[in-house]
Amino acid sequence: MQTSTAISVVLVGTQSPGNIGMVCRAMKNMGLYDLRLVNPCQVDHPEAHKFAVSARDVLDGARLFTSLEDALRDCEISVATTRRHGKYRQEISTPQEIAEKVRSQAAMHRVALVFGREDSGLTTEEVALCRWQSTIPTADEYGSLNLAQAVLIFCYELHKRQEVTPAQDTRLLADSAAMEAMYRQMEKTLLKIGFLNPENPAHIMRTLRRIYSRAELDEREVAVLRGMMSQIDWGTGEFKGRKGI
Repeated sequence: MQTSTAISVVLVGTQSPGNIGMVCRAMKNMGLYDLRLVNPCQVDHPEAHKFAVSARDVLDGARLFTSLEDALRDCEISVATTRRHGKYRQEISTPQEIAEKVRSQAAMHRVALVFGREDSGLTTEEVALCRWQSTIPTADEYGSLNLAQAVLIFCYELHKRQEVTPAQDTRLLADSAAMEAMYRQMEKTLLKIGFLNPENPAHIMRTLRRIYSRAELDEREVAVLRGMMSQIDWGTGEFKGRKGI
């Protein structure tokens, strides 16, 4: 798989047709063509066509999705771009660091760069769907970037590293669909045995997601973990409730 064809740009909740057009232009400048749009504004709009300029083919080929999970289903590696830091936004890499990570992975895996809404970015739940997180360092006085500017910076960093021979890595990572299925099963099992707080299971699940994202699981490892969850389900068939309750 060539690096340029292995990288997708995913826009979530884009509010301006013009921004979609400018993103198409930024992508084509750097040799990227796979655009995925999650619940966007009107795509077939004069402003989108105007700002795409000679990247109309990227715009015309864009695929629409109703959820970020669906848009990432076939991607083994996904990068949430975020300007905010916080409790659930840690271990954030720069675009250069992300490009270096991707360099050794894109030959065998599909990579998705995920960008959020112009006014509010990605939600915490959307960030949790992604394996890595990244932010563009900016001046403290004003850190807000135009959507197409942010996309261009990431695409440029990736484009620079295409000429570098990637490290040989024959290990195939599990895709997003497999990981999300594992997380759903894990949450159900951990709720059953009382490990998760039923009123806020996402709190611990986000920590578990970070742990397993760092582990970069392959399909066999996901299958082993799912088998373990199934065995726990079977072994706790008569479980009466959380310990001490």
